[in-house]
Amino acid sequence: MATGRNPLFDTATTLGKILAFLGVSAICGVLVAGLLVPAAAVSGSTASGSIQFFDTLPAELQVDPPSQSTKILASDGSVIANLFAENRTRVSLDQMSPYIKDAIISIEDSRFYQHGGVDTTGILRALVSTARGNKQGASTITQQYVNNVINASLEAEGKSEDVKLNGVNKGVGDKLREMKLSIALEKKFTKEQILEGYLNIVFFNRDAYGIEAASKFFFSTTAKDLTLPQAALLAGLVNSPSYYDPINHPDNAKVRRDLVLSSMLNQGKIKKADYDAAVATPVETKVTPARQGCAYAATAPYFCDYVLHLLLNNPAYGADATEREKKVFRGGLTITTTLDPKAQGVAQTQVDASAGANPDKWGAALVSVQPNSGKIISMAQNTVWFPADGKFDQTQNFNVDAKDANGNDLNGLGGFQPGSTMKPFTFAEWLNEGKSMNTQLNGAVRRYPQNFPWKNTCPTPTVGWYDSTNGTKDLQNAEDGYYKYMSVLDGLANSINTMTFASAAQVDLCGIQKIVDAVGIHAGLPNADSPNPKVKMTTLGNLIGSTQTAPLTMASAFATFANDGKYCEPIAIVSVTDQNGAQLPAQATSCRDAVKPEVARGVAYAMQEVLNRGSGSLIQPRISTKTNFPIAGKTGTNDTNGSTWVAGYTTGLATATWFGDPLGDQSRAGQNITVNGKFYKGIDGYMIAGPQFSNYMAQVAPGYGTNPFPAPPSNMVNGAPATRQTTPSTPNLSPLPAPSTAAPAPAPSNGNSGNNGNGKG
Repeated sequence: MATGRNPLFDTATTLGKILAFLGVSAICGVLVAGLLVPAAAVSGSTASGSIQFFDTLPAELQVDPPSQSTKILASDGSVIANLFAENRTRVSLDQMSPYIKDAIISIEDSRFYQHGGVDTTGILRALVSTARGNKQGASTITQQYVNNVINASLEAEGKSEDVKLNGVNKGVGDKLREMKLSIALEKKFTKEQILEGYLNIVFFNRDAYGIEAASKFFFSTTAKDLTLPQAALLAGLVNSPSYYDPINHPDNAKVRRDLVLSSMLNQGKIKKADYDAAVATPVETKVTPARQGCAYAATAPYFCDYVLHLLLNNPAYGADATEREKKVFRGGLTITTTLDPKAQGVAQTQVDASAGANPDKWGAALVSVQPNSGKIISMAQNTVWFPADGKFDQTQNFNVDAKDANGNDLNGLGGFQPGSTMKPFTFAEWLNEGKSMNTQLNGAVRRYPQNFPWKNTCPTPTVGWYDSTNGTKDLQNAEDGYYKYMSVLDGLANSINTMTFASAAQVDLCGIQKIVDAVGIHAGLPNADSPNPKVKMTTLGNLIGSTQTAPLTMASAFATFANDGKYCEPIAIVSVTDQNGAQLPAQATSCRDAVKPEVARGVAYAMQEVLNRGSGSLIQPRISTKTNFPIAGKTGTNDTNGSTWVAGYTTGLATATWFGDPLGDQSRAGQNITVNGKFYKGIDGYMIAGPQFSNYMAQVAPGYGTNPFPAPPSNMVNGAPATRQTTPSTPNLSPLPAPSTAAPAPAPSNGNSGNNGNGKG
C-alpha cells in the first residue's frame, strides 16, 4: 500500500521541485529578492531588508589575468619554446571570430544581454526541465566566468583540492557566493569585457585553455579565423570537454556541434543556408600538439633550460621557488634571448657529426659568446632530451655549471677537466710580470719535490709535487723530443707541460690565481662554501687543468683576451616583458678590467701561433681552401684522454668545444677506442673537438668580426733571444729520460687533483 503523500508537495513533481528550490532560498536568507531582479534595479522598502542581507555576502572576487603561456624567443624573434601551466594565449574580443561569440552565447546563455549576472528565468526553466527528466544547467556565462576565475586562482596558489566544479562538489553556499559575485561583476564590467574574459579562461582541453589555444590545438588556426563549423564545435565542447572531444569522440562532437548550430539558427544568428552547409561539414581536426617546456624546444633545448634556471633562481621573479614558478609558467612573459638561430644550427650540426651513431655515448659540446658583451650566441651538445632509438638521451647540460643545469644538485656534471686550455693563464702571468715570451727556459726539468721554493704570496698554501723518488710520477709531456730548452712562446704553442711548470716556477702563483679569478674561471661543481668555488692555482695540478670547469666558463675566459683584457659576464636574456608589455628584470652587459691590455694582446699573439704552427696547426679554420682569418686558440687534453678541448677566439667571437666522457664520474679513458668509425689510440684536443671548433668558426666567426688582433709591445715578443733562465736550484731537478708512450697507470694522490703531469695539448 502506498504511503500517504500530498502529490502537490512531492519533490518528484515539477511544482515540488520549484517549491523545494524556493524553500532552500528562504533558508539561505531571502535569496529571491536579490535574484529575481538585477541588484541595480531593485527598489522599494519591501525588498530592502533582503537586499541588505544579500549585499553582506562576500564580493571579494579579484579578476586577475588568467594564467598565460610564456614564450622564450631567439634573438631574431623566433620561438624557442613555450612554457605554461595552462596552455593559454589571451586575445581581445575583436581578435575572435564573430561565429565563436554568437555560438557560445547561443548554447550557453541565450539571455546573456538581458540578465544582470544571474538569470532567474533560466533558473526556473532549468528546474522545470530537470523535473521532466531533462537535466539542464542554469549558470550564466557570467557565473561560469566567476567560477573559472575562482578556480584559476586556487590552481595558481597550489590549492587544486579546493577547486569547485559545477554539479560535482558545490554546495548551496558556493552557489550563493557565485551568484553574488556574478551580480557584482556585472556592475563593474561591460558585457563585452565579461565575454572576452570568459572566452580567454574557459577550459577546452588539458592542452588548450581559452579560445586562442583551442583554435590552434584542434584546428591549427587562430580564434579570429575560425569557421562557423569550427566555432560551433568549440562552443559545444565547453559543456563536457571529454565527452565531446572531437579527437576521441567525433560522433558525440558532431551531435553537440549541430545542436549549437540549431540554437544559432533559432536565435537568428545565422541563416538557413549557412546552417545547412555547416551541419553537412564533417568533423575534422588538424591538431597542433601543445609542446610545453624546453624539452620540446624548436632549437637549443639545453640553452632554453639554462635560461629557465636563470629565471627560476632570480629573486626578482619571486621571494621563493613557488612564486618564481608561478611568474614564469603562468605570467605570459615574453623572454628574448641572445641565441643566434643560424649559429645554433651550425653548432648543432658540428656536435652531432662528431660521434655519429655514438653507441658508446661519448659527449660533444660547443658554446660561443660575444667578447664585448658576454652574449651567448650558441650552446649545443650531441644529445636529445627524451629517449629515442639510436639517440644519446641526456637531460643534463654539458656546457654550464651544475647549479645552472640541476638547481642545487651537487651530482650534476659541472663541466670537465680542461687540461691544457689552462696553460694560457700561466703564460699571461709571465707577461704580466714584465717578462718576454722569447725567454728560453729548461723544459727538461720534470721533478718538483715537496720542498720546491714556489713563489706564492696568497694565503692558500701550495699543494702537490711531481717526484718519482717520493711517491708520485715525474712530470711528463705528451711527446718525446720536447725535454729541452725552448722559448716560453714555443712552450705554449706546442703545449709542453714541462715548460708551463718552468714558467710557473719563476712567477708568483698568486698572480696566476688573480688572473684566473679575474677572467671568471671557477669550478663547475658547487661546494658547501660557494656555488662557484675557486680553481686553486696553488694546487699544482690546476696549472694543467685538473679541476672540472664548464665550457661556458672557458669560452667567457678566453673572450677576455679577445676583448683587450676586459671580462664580460656571460648573459643569455636580453629582455623580459609581461603580458601587459611591462619590462621585467633581464640581464645587462657587465664587463670589468681583468687583464692588462698589453698582456691580452701578448696572449692573443701566442695563441695565434698555437693554430699557425703548434698543437692546433691541423685545425686552422679557413673561409675557403685559400683564405683564413686572424684567430687564436688552445687545445687541451686531460691525462686519460677522456676530456678533450679547443677554446679560441677571433676579435668578435669566442668559442669552447669539448669532446669526451660525460657519464657518471667521467672516468672512461679516451684511449684505444673507435668513434664514428675511426680508431683512436688516444684522443687529443685537435682530433675531434678541433674540427668542431674549426668548422663552426669558419662558418660563423666572419659574421661577428675577424679583424686583426692589436699587436703586443715589441719588447714582450722580442726580448732577448739568447737569454736562458734556469729553474731555481733544488735537489733532483736533473733532466730524465723520455717517458714511455704507453698509457699512464694511476699514481698515488699527491694533491695534484688527479692530474699527474702527462696532460696533452
